[in-house]
Amino acid sequence: MFLFWKHAISSAKLEQTIRSKGHEIILERVEPVNNNPRSGDPVRVKTAPDISTYDAVIFASPVQAFSLAPLMRLYLSKVSGLTGKKVYCFVTQRLKKPWLGGNRAVRQIKKICKAKGADIILSGVVNWSGSTRDNQIEDIVSRLSII
Repeated sequence: MFLFWKHAISSAKLEQTIRSKGHEIILERVEPVNNNPRSGDPVRVKTAPDISTYDAVIFASPVQAFSLAPLMRLYLSKVSGLTGKKVYCFVTQRLKKPWLGGNRAVRQIKKICKAKGADIILSGVVNWSGSTRDNQIEDIVSRLSII
């Protein structure tokens, strides 16, 4: 099991729930060479975890500019080993409505992963500034508990 996530609280909840179901989970991050998105430098991947040994993968990413974060898009475009792998994907966004980039970012993850032979199992959007954020996180945790 493998997880990318930007927010520590969500990661801890997801990790605890998945472990409580008897699954092993390994948290790893895709990290940029330059962590300043306003620098103007092209996005480059500093840390690109190898997912080939995992049974299932959970990709989670923030939404940036109404799309999948460029770092995650770059990583997914280069990653190998997705053929036949179960993939779960979720995004977080600052805006309150999923149609303001969240849905598009999820579609982008799905499209890249499907093209590489992955089986998309679940997806979701967490609207970080919305009043239902905690409920959305709980929903994701609940849906992941079926793993």
